[in-house]
Amino acid sequence: MTSASSAVQPSRAALLGSLIVIAWSGEHPDESGDMPFLMAYPLGDGVQGPEGAEVAARAFLEEIGMPPGSVVDQSHGGSFPLTLIVQAGRAVLTLPTMTAQCPAPPEWLAAAERRGTVQFIFATRSWPEAVPGVAVTDEQLRAFAGDEATITTAGHCLLPIRRLRG
Repeated sequence: MTSASSAVQPSRAALLGSLIVIAWSGEHPDESGDMPFLMAYPLGDGVQGPEGAEVAARAFLEEIGMPPGSVVDQSHGGSFPLTLIVQAGRAVLTLPTMTAQCPAPPEWLAAAERRGTVQFIFATRSWPEAVPGVAVTDEQLRAFAGDEATITTAGHCLLPIRRLRG
């Protein structure tokens, strides 16, 4: 006698776990002033740990047309499933099935206003040390965001800023 069994696959949200967004600005090679950067990254606290979060993040990036290692330029608009609204000192990022927001430092807000676009990075690597409510030092940010493994496995996008109209 055999019995039927079924496997329930965890949802992408359960695999991805917590998705954190961080904003900073920095020098850009084009020498036109600071570039505002916005990075989303998983904490690696999903049901299958950091490995499951990376698999879920890679699959998500493929689905939205921003595969790991890619650089997508959406600065001139067009159909793209990501939007960024800057309002009341916050960056609000809307992705399919999720919204994330973070406070933006004044220098980031100034650079974003000047440029009208943000360099968005969606890291597939987990960064469990960078939890909400705990300050990230410049050295920690450089070590993670500037790491070749982070850069080459992330999706990158030049994303236009939208504003609420009142």
